Amino acid sequence: MDLATIVGLIAAFGLMITAIMQGSSLLVFVDIAALTIVIGGTFGTVLVHFPFSDILGAVKVAGKAFRYKAHAPTDTISRLITYAGKARKEGILSLQAVMNDIDDEFFLKGLQMAVDGQEPEALKEMLEREIEYVMERHDKGAEIFSTFAAYSPAMGMIGTLIGLVQMLQTMDDPSTIGPAMAVALLTTFYGAIIANIIANPIAGKLKLRSASEVLNKTLVTEGMKAILEGENPRLMEQRLHAFVAPKERRSNFG
Repeated sequence: MDLATIVGLIAAFGLMITAIMQGSSLLVFVDIAALTIVIGGTFGTVLVHFPFSDILGAVKVAGKAFRYKAHAPTDTISRLITYAGKARKEGILSLQAVMNDIDDEFFLKGLQMAVDGQEPEALKEMLEREIEYVMERHDKGAEIFSTFAAYSPAMGMIGTLIGLVQMLQTMDDPSTIGPAMAVALLTTFYGAIIANIIANPIAGKLKLRSASEVLNKTLVTEGMKAILEGENPRLMEQRLHAFVAPKERRSNFG
């Protein structure tokens, strides 16, 4: 569970609700018509923009903003160096014994390919192709949430115009001015909330998650290729350390 995402959403909504309740009831900010315009209109326009299957896929990808098991790059490098040393001493088939210790599906796939005797360049090509597909899925998920963020304020503005038109048409009846004005203002409010508290932050978090996942997969790809080529573990470590910041580098050789 990503604590930062949960705490951030609770803090954003909690502080906003607290501020609202300091001056009025929370029910004042609840309007079914305004919610229908913004949520229904935004979802409808996103459906026009993307296929329904892509939107369902984005919902699954969004889970990474809340549930994500991070693999530190330094841990991945350390494990690769350990396996490189084992392969040089005992042979590549010896790595079959460590497969049960790996909980990363991509890492396990690369290790299995190496044990099965895949050529280094072929292994790298296949793993890089899978990385490209992962990036494509993640980018599409982030793009869909960015699209939600773009359309929701626009639907809020449309709701504001609807409310203003209704208000101007019934100026002779003061009792109708309040509800029409509520729709006019609350639609903009709801659109801003969806865009700036939900959709944009999730899109940003997905981009960060994607970058982190791609980095680890790239390390695995480069490391497994080097293991198959029989590269010296020290040289391999130096090459893999180029992917991480100097302050995060940790050597297996003291």
